[in-house]
Amino acid sequence: MVVSSSLIAEAVAWRREFHANPELGYQEHKTSQRVADLLESFGLRVHRGLGGTGVVATLENGQGPVIGLRADMDALPITELGNQEYRSSIPGVMHACGHDGHTAILLATAKYLSETQNFSGTVHFIFQPAEENLGGAKKMVEDGLFDLFPMDGIYALHNWPGLPLGHVGINSSTMMASLDSFEIVLTGKSCHAAMPENGADPIVAASQLIMALQTIPSRRLSPQESAVVSITQIAGGEAINVLPEKVTLRGTFRCLNSSVRERVKTMINTYVVGIPQVSDVKGEISYYPGYPVTANHKREAQNVREVAVATLGESRVNWQLKPSMASEDFACMLEACPGAYFWIGADGDVPSKPLHNAYYDFNDDLLSNGIELWVSLVERLLLKS
Repeated sequence: MVVSSSLIAEAVAWRREFHANPELGYQEHKTSQRVADLLESFGLRVHRGLGGTGVVATLENGQGPVIGLRADMDALPITELGNQEYRSSIPGVMHACGHDGHTAILLATAKYLSETQNFSGTVHFIFQPAEENLGGAKKMVEDGLFDLFPMDGIYALHNWPGLPLGHVGINSSTMMASLDSFEIVLTGKSCHAAMPENGADPIVAASQLIMALQTIPSRRLSPQESAVVSITQIAGGEAINVLPEKVTLRGTFRCLNSSVRERVKTMINTYVVGIPQVSDVKGEISYYPGYPVTANHKREAQNVREVAVATLGESRVNWQLKPSMASEDFACMLEACPGAYFWIGADGDVPSKPLHNAYYDFNDDLLSNGIELWVSLVERLLLKS
């Protein structure tokens, strides 16, 4: 297939419109309204409000398989530093992860398929809110996504800096890590800093605990197993001459395997309780479970691989690519329905800025690749007799 220049121009305009008007998770009211209005103008049946601000549009064309294609819509709480004319108009909010591009790709795909209808079956176009740490995918599943719209398979893509334009990265199992966060409270005994023997110092205990936690991935797990434990916040103390009563640590851990995830959680518990006791300090931890491991299903991953080879060429398909320690809430949909998640290259002649960077901007040159992949996947899986 060849994507027309007029459709690409529309996709670019939509993408830049979304980029200039970013909205945070569960606040994508204008974005979802615009998306739903466009989908209705294409002649699709549109369901609004799933998962809060989510949109699901359905395109039916006879009997056949049913698949879902998902795009995320939310932005990040980052002040944009780029100077493009369509930069964010909302202070402190920007599309720093390319969800504006993912949304534009899926809209253009819906328009193309609604006009050509070169398939037999049903496609659900899923526009998801709140991917960035707020669990929009899980919310949509809990609100009945797969009950209201049963599917044989579901697919999602993400632009990927570091991968060349026109390339695809995918493997048949884990693509991205799980995400869990935690808060640790260390309670000691406050005293004068000149007389530490009269107290129990939670700052020393915190220091010992932070260093010990780093031995979990380096010494408690096999080098062939992957995990990251990071302390990202420390709070404690009010005066330079007082040892505080409490110190609070916050952080996250990520794993590429569900069983490793449980083992790491157990070891963190043990460290938090045991290590501060050496300093007569009490350690307590609260967990905030995030996203599970993003694990592709083999058959669906193979479907993407075959379509990407046919569309882009075998040399541009990076099969069994190493997974990322970043996380993705599409994992929640993959737990409920067979499917696959893949990366599409974002690096043109000038490498893309990293995701979540204040200078990041989606590469519009990859819009055509994304549309072609989605259309080819639909036409291959929903083959018209």
